[in-house]
Amino acid sequence: MALERNKGLQASNGFAVTPSDTAKLGTNPEGYALYVGVTGNIVVDLISSGTQITFSNVPVGFFPVMVSKVWATNTTATNMVALS
Repeated sequence: MALERNKGLQASNGFAVTPSDTAKLGTNPEGYALYVGVTGNIVVDLISSGTQITFSNVPVGFFPVMVSKVWATNTTATNMVALS
């Protein structure tokens, strides 16, 4: 996903997210932004550091944090799409 001046985030690939405590989202070295379809908590690994972090009460819409993994444990948001 590229951030271009005056164009914002633009995705060229996307797929449904199945949260997992073992599997990463995919192989994109730049990670994935998320679209959240149903509000809730999201536990992710950040792409830059690999740090696990919990975001609480994430609203419906685009979640512009680049992640490598969405954890099943304690993730309550649903209908998510990974975008790259």
